[in-house]
Amino acid sequence: MKAAFMALLAYGIFSTHDVVVKFISAEVSAFQIVFFSSLLSFPLLTLMIVKDATPGTFRPNQPGWVALRSLMMALIPGCAFYAFSVLPLAQTYALLFATPFLITLLSIPMLGEKVGLPRMAAVIVGFAGVLVVLRPGGTELGLGHAAALLAAFGNAFQSVILRKLRHTERRVVLMLFPILTTVVIMGLTMPFVYVPLSGTQMGGLAIISVFGFCATLLLVFSYSIGESAVVAPMQYSQIIWAIVFGALLFDETVDLLTILGAGIIIASGVFIVMREARGGRSSTTPVLQSRSRPMLSSGFGLSNLAKAKFDEKGSE
Repeated sequence: MKAAFMALLAYGIFSTHDVVVKFISAEVSAFQIVFFSSLLSFPLLTLMIVKDATPGTFRPNQPGWVALRSLMMALIPGCAFYAFSVLPLAQTYALLFATPFLITLLSIPMLGEKVGLPRMAAVIVGFAGVLVVLRPGGTELGLGHAAALLAAFGNAFQSVILRKLRHTERRVVLMLFPILTTVVIMGLTMPFVYVPLSGTQMGGLAIISVFGFCATLLLVFSYSIGESAVVAPMQYSQIIWAIVFGALLFDETVDLLTILGAGIIIASGVFIVMREARGGRSSTTPVLQSRSRPMLSSGFGLSNLAKAKFDEKGSE
């Protein structure tokens, strides 16, 4: 119960963090927000490098996979932040929640995972929920929808890659290269999107960083004292925050089909998590051991620190 409560509090803070992102992105490009937020990750990364006693260098053992994951990690927050800026909060969350069943699918060719009929059926049902939210033909689809789905796919892809690399690469390597790649890629966009930041916007960036840091620490604590099958589903509480914040702060209304589609997606995700927790024809439990939030936290380095600590705990 304590772990579940801590996770609920963490995701509530993350949702508040996303509200600040949505406010700032009304005048500031998502790329600029990601760029400056990534720069704020370097002090924590420096501390991590100093404290890491693992022997070795910063040279990746599998440079191809590290480079591909780093590229994904650079694109995810920009896509997610853009989706938050142009779509209602609830709709964005519903699409981002597609990550668990995307992980399940990608784990088949990449991890050799054996997915039985129940979990495959849950994947199909989850994609049906995505179609309900998107309503192709019944609503105008835009770049925001594509960005949210790309963020979900990128998060699933980098999570599965991380499962491949966790025993062969140092944690600092898994942290360093994504952050450097993000700073470089987002930095290349600055001549085209940069706008001077007001004091309020700078304060918003500070809030984003502090909230991301605090929420990530709560998640680390949750995973350290509770089972992942209990903690992981707490992420879906964000849809409640999205409905409340959207209505109160952005005058957003959530229609019945969005709620229905989100309910279907959440149900399929929870089923996959519970199925893995019970050991249903799964040797690697890719969803349970790939829980992170890089796509939503501007301090995504912090979220990967939570993932690294959790994976390290699991390997022990």
